[in-house]
Amino acid sequence: MMGAGHARGQRPRARPSLAALLALLTLPLLGGACPRHGRIERAYPPPAPAELRQMLVARQAAVTSINGSARATSWLGGDRIRATVLVLVERVGRLRLEAEVSLQGTVAILATDGQRFGLLDVRKNELRRGPACPANIASLIRIPLSPAEVAAIFLGDAKLPDGDAANDSVDWDGDTGTDVLVIPGAAGQLRYHFRHRDTGAPLLVGVTAVDGAERPIWRVAFEEFVDVPGRRGVVSLPQLIHYAEGASSYDDGVEIRFKDRTANDPIAPDAFTLSPPAGTPTVEVGCP
Repeated sequence: MMGAGHARGQRPRARPSLAALLALLTLPLLGGACPRHGRIERAYPPPAPAELRQMLVARQAAVTSINGSARATSWLGGDRIRATVLVLVERVGRLRLEAEVSLQGTVAILATDGQRFGLLDVRKNELRRGPACPANIASLIRIPLSPAEVAAIFLGDAKLPDGDAANDSVDWDGDTGTDVLVIPGAAGQLRYHFRHRDTGAPLLVGVTAVDGAERPIWRVAFEEFVDVPGRRGVVSLPQLIHYAEGASSYDDGVEIRFKDRTANDPIAPDAFTLSPPAGTPTVEVGCP
């Protein structure tokens, strides 16, 4: 999926494997920057949990799909690997990601309709298919989440856990200067970080999933918000997204920078399923 891979300060290495190219779609989080030195104090009254939840619900209703391309860069394993990724995403959990390499064209396509997934390895001329369970999604893009959870990250937020909104609370992150909407989930909590602005609604700049001991499971950061045209008008979306597992550094993860996008355009359902080209072997895989 990426072009030439280079270790920092070393000679170019051999062409990266498909696994390394797919690793591009994993990323490291919050706010995209290191915590500031010294604790930041909140200089305004804390928002109510219901206020932040309503902002999140409204945002998710306003952005239901994207169609565009992104430049992905990974430093996983000490090598820099880059590729262009064509992206189709629907919030309900439908995804299509096409990895292109300079001078080679498309090298891999990952698609899921939310129930089934397929991975076409163009170099090996092989199609893998199976249920779209988190384990299978993780084996391809190293994000062990459901398709709907992965889709939400590409859309600039995170899927709300099931549960009673009365259990929500608001915390303050003094390192990043953000209000944190804390929503209990089955495995711990989802913590949505909002940056206050003097004018306009607060921005959702990151999400952290933590376990019962409040240790990070995964985290995502959103940066450089831009206005993106869409079928229902202009929406504000992050130009830059980082994802990491656990407490990993962004420097050891992946950066995805969108080159162009439109929002909320209709996408044909067959875009999210893969049929093997003539003569392509198909391998069925299950869930662990």
